[in-house]
Amino acid sequence: MNALERVRRALLYACAAALLLAGLDGARIPLAGKGPKQDEELEMGREIFNELKANGEIVESSPLYDQLRPVADAISRAAQSQYAYPFKFYLIHEELPDAFAAPGGNVYVVDSLLYFVRNSDELAGALCHEVSHTIRHDSVAKMRKEQRIIEREALAAKLLGADRAQVLGIPLIGKLHSLGYSRYVESRADLAGSDICAEAGYNPWGMVWLFQDFQNSDLEELPQFFSDHPAFHHRVNALKWHFLTNPWVFGKFSSDPKAARPISVTKNASEVFLH
Repeated sequence: MNALERVRRALLYACAAALLLAGLDGARIPLAGKGPKQDEELEMGREIFNELKANGEIVESSPLYDQLRPVADAISRAAQSQYAYPFKFYLIHEELPDAFAAPGGNVYVVDSLLYFVRNSDELAGALCHEVSHTIRHDSVAKMRKEQRIIEREALAAKLLGADRAQVLGIPLIGKLHSLGYSRYVESRADLAGSDICAEAGYNPWGMVWLFQDFQNSDLEELPQFFSDHPAFHHRVNALKWHFLTNPWVFGKFSSDPKAARPISVTKNASEVFLH
């Protein structure tokens, strides 16, 4: 299990345990309420950051930031007005190319993603997709959905006469999924992300090229950005249709990856900078 997956599960498990205990005491915690609470999102984001930092998985200094920052800054300028907290981008070290947006504005980019992408437009496509999840509060909505499931399970256990120790001992938490999103949510993030890329001055076709690269790669495991998501051809077709039906936004961008400026980074550049 990689760093991002551990963090997703750790945060969700903490919420789950709180709900189980609260449910047994007849109480409710604020996260189960309606509508995303911004201070709540910021606190969840801090928990994720502290978890990664405590595990020494954040790359605090690396030449890779020279490639990441210009893309991240342009995306932030294009999207910041849509979100209450500033977007911040951090590198973490893992083998599988991936990215993950946390509540509160932090976007975590696995250093191997910068080795994997062929150009800055592909990198922008991944980042714009994740920023779109943040803007739409998708991770918070997912947590609430999982928590409602846990509430029902805990209530059922209580009605059956289980005491606190028994409820905490049953494999409720083991039934939880990681923070993977539905096909609809992922497709929406693709389209909204392509809009952000266009606004930031990056070619939205980079997202299509990135999907194609993942599809054609020899990776033994696909990253969370790609796995458990809508089928490849559906995502690509949806993006192409989005581009076709909005020519005033996307008409100026080339569909030919040869027109993109290649990105070049030094292999293993970040490993010596891990803290």
